[in-house]
Amino acid sequence: MTTLAAALRAALLECDPRAKVMQTRALVRGWRKGELEFAFDLAMPDEPGRPAAPQLLPPSQMPKRGRGGSERARIALWHSLAHIEFVAIDLALDMAGRFGAQMGRQFVSDFLTVAADEAMHFALIERHLAGMGAHYGVLPAHSGLWDAARATAHDVAARLAVVPMVLEARGLDVTPATLERVRAAGDSRGAKILSRILDDEIAHVRTGSTHFIALAQRRTECPENLWKSLVAEHFAGTLKPPFNDSARLQAGLPRSFYAGVVQAG
Repeated sequence: MTTLAAALRAALLECDPRAKVMQTRALVRGWRKGELEFAFDLAMPDEPGRPAAPQLLPPSQMPKRGRGGSERARIALWHSLAHIEFVAIDLALDMAGRFGAQMGRQFVSDFLTVAADEAMHFALIERHLAGMGAHYGVLPAHSGLWDAARATAHDVAARLAVVPMVLEARGLDVTPATLERVRAAGDSRGAKILSRILDDEIAHVRTGSTHFIALAQRRTECPENLWKSLVAEHFAGTLKPPFNDSARLQAGLPRSFYAGVVQAG
């Protein structure tokens, strides 16, 4: 029987985006059917596999998306979303593989569900890009999305604090405005995709916050205080409003967590 660690490592190291999607889906199906041994006999890679394209650039070198509702701007928007979802697959797989032995079967199951969702999101967006005559890799992409994984590879609490509870929570803040712009442009299919992603991301942040709070309580630490200290130590950016308070609350992230660490606009 293949071990869970071997399957996760293979999916993480897969470079081809579509193959990574298929491998992730197969891995999750295999786990749910009991076909993978709960064993962590292999370490997760420090860096996941990446395709030759897109070219990865630092944020300061990323080209502007272009004006308003132009086709170029639309493609740039959806390409950036595709890249976020592609890296999110690896973040979820790495969460399960790097910390699963320590955190247990339910943790693994929860983050494999996240990985399957991210793979579906990427596939939906890639199909939407194809409808515009484009594909993932046609434009440069942000190089920094794996930075949080590198910075928190040593500590599951730090990883939970930064990835689901900061980075994914930021998606809850910005997606509604993007959804309205897409809807206003008459892109009903794109609006449906973003609505689905927003609903799923609420569940993903809730998965992260639930495991984080339980971990803090096992350590007999105040969850809000532990989160603030870990974010201050391991997150290089700043938390800026506006916040989607209602979605964050649904995701188990009330204002008591983030209000005190907000940087003014």
